[in-house]
Amino acid sequence: MSREAEGSQTRKAELALRQAIVEGEFRAGERLSELTLTERFGVSRTPVRAALARAEAEGLIETLPSGGYVVRAFSEADLTDAIDLRGLLEGFAARRAAERGPSRGELAEAKLILAGIDKLLLKPEMSAEDFDTYVDLNARFHRALWDLAQSPTIFREVERVASLPFASPSGFVRLQAHLPEARAVVMLAQDHHASVIEAIEAREGARAEALMREHARLARRNLQAALADRGRLDELPGGPLIRHAASL
Repeated sequence: MSREAEGSQTRKAELALRQAIVEGEFRAGERLSELTLTERFGVSRTPVRAALARAEAEGLIETLPSGGYVVRAFSEADLTDAIDLRGLLEGFAARRAAERGPSRGELAEAKLILAGIDKLLLKPEMSAEDFDTYVDLNARFHRALWDLAQSPTIFREVERVASLPFASPSGFVRLQAHLPEARAVVMLAQDHHASVIEAIEAREGARAEALMREHARLARRNLQAALADRGRLDELPGGPLIRHAASL
């Protein structure tokens, strides 16, 4: 196998493993078998080993003393810390973007995504399909924001933190679909989105940073609302990985 093909297989395995863990296909405490994963993902053992090492580095799995890996359980404190850390990093990215002053062309993608979300919010009610569309647009917006900082280091670190269950921008959006106040939460999140781009365009670094930290606090409140309903939590992406801090 060529080096390029092996790299492609490794990326395939990494993405597939992360998605399976975050979406709850593997439960907390479940042991992961290399052989089972190679068959499941359709790749050889070398990419699977690389994917397992990457998942361990991201904190999604742990090494067993006897060898092998097991899926981690996350406490409420783990998740709220990860969300707060994402807020810090996204705030830093927004400040850096504002300080360097992106061009109109660089801001165009983020504004186009915002227009797409505004179009969704014009509907009297949001269907399940509309929420799926919003999840995609929201993820694109956040990545566009990270890009505006023009810092590979910031992008890499915020992406790493966002890979944890519910810490990602898309993670809390999926929770919103199950909350009674779903539409109001989406409207507030969109106001944050529009305001941070406005702040970046005006080169208001401190304001841009504060807005993204507040945006992360919104995700934290949504997570806490879901944790209040433990029965519903297991049905949500990442829910089977979570156990309450008091039970640890």
